[in-house]
Amino acid sequence: MSTYDLIVIGAGPAGYVAAIRAAQLGQKTAIVDKQWLGGVCLNVGCIPSKALLRNAEVAHILRERSKEFGFSFENLQLDFPAAVKRSRQVSDRLVKGIGFLMKKNNIVVQMGTAKLTAKDTVAVSDKDGKTTELKAKNIIVATGASAAVPTAWKVDGEKVVTYLEAIQQEKLPKSAVIIGAGAIGVEFATVWNAYGSEVTLVEMLPRLVPLEDEEVSAELEKAFKKRGIKALAGHKVESVEAAGTTNGGVKVTVSAKGETKVLEAEQALVAIGFRPNSKGLGLEEVGVKISERGFIVIDEKMATDVPGIWAIGDVTGKLMLAHVGSAQGIVCAENIAGQETVALDYEMMPRATYSQPQIASFGLSEAQARERGFTVKVGRFPFQANGKALGLGDYAGWVKIIVDEQYGEILGAAMIGPEVTELLPELTLARMMELTPAEIARNVHAHPTLSEALMEAAHATAGSAIHI
Repeated sequence: MSTYDLIVIGAGPAGYVAAIRAAQLGQKTAIVDKQWLGGVCLNVGCIPSKALLRNAEVAHILRERSKEFGFSFENLQLDFPAAVKRSRQVSDRLVKGIGFLMKKNNIVVQMGTAKLTAKDTVAVSDKDGKTTELKAKNIIVATGASAAVPTAWKVDGEKVVTYLEAIQQEKLPKSAVIIGAGAIGVEFATVWNAYGSEVTLVEMLPRLVPLEDEEVSAELEKAFKKRGIKALAGHKVESVEAAGTTNGGVKVTVSAKGETKVLEAEQALVAIGFRPNSKGLGLEEVGVKISERGFIVIDEKMATDVPGIWAIGDVTGKLMLAHVGSAQGIVCAENIAGQETVALDYEMMPRATYSQPQIASFGLSEAQARERGFTVKVGRFPFQANGKALGLGDYAGWVKIIVDEQYGEILGAAMIGPEVTELLPELTLARMMELTPAEIARNVHAHPTLSEALMEAAHATAGSAIHI
């Protein structure tokens, strides 16, 4: 039996980051994963999807805006399988990089299915059925989450798919119904629409990206309508049938306000959320507390109620985002090693959606701030008044900063527009360092840049935006 200071179960962005940080702090570390280094994010999630979205951006310009940019084609052909192959190459490159980092930090990698057989023991079964036991003072569970699909909806990988099948398929659906208008739903809508698919988004809640600021939802719906993406917000999916349609695809029955309609398409993508991968790990048997929804219960140090067992990432349900899992991994490793660290404020974590236009936010929305009793000031600035955005030909959307009028504290921000996901760190850093909009406004921003929109929105909180 091999003995370690730390065993990490799960090699996604939470787990592998925790392992690296622990190794840096002198912990003898092993990491276990049943499928792949890098987890869902690097292999079939965040990374390959961004490669596809880049392809989609170019495809949209070539198909819909070539005349505006001065391009002409006699017979434009878009090769969707080539886009998918490129996304796999990007993913593979990063996954190999994780393998290098494991070797560099002397982290032992064990591929196989892990189960806790005691509070300090993990049994790892490989694909050949051989079981190896590992023992450690501390164990971190970082097993992530899987797509949630109602039992009545049969995912067959062809007509009815989740993100897992959708991101790897080289066949472009001629038409698609996307169930769920969160980040995954709107990103796939962006990709498929750019390549010419007929896309219909169905969202049970009253608006697209329902967890974002209401004005963001309205702006996205307007942009999607312009692109030809149909959006049915406030519609409940009653059934998904992968047979019996006129075109051999799927029937999706939806209802709203007492009326029912049937949507037919070649493919349906189920993107309604995730469930934690907490079953079958032996957690309950060793006394780890699990919530009613299956999430592992942790404290601010990432510790469970069983000493020596910790949990990070999507399996905790704190905020199911890769960068949050990575942040949890660093904090957890530092707590295990007895190092001084921080407590994470999940409400103030950055949130990014890579649709076209992009969406970025953190903290409270304007409505949430008012509901909590804050006297709110809002500073906003449109990208149509930003020189860099106009030069890019991508100027839909705006920046919006939400501020507590009494103390000048930044409560949150909502942005929709060109590359807004890249603008978030300035605002989240300002919040963390307790800067006010006045200080952001006085920070000289290079011209012409998209970041000037942040400066102008900060000026606008005091009613003194320059260029509008």
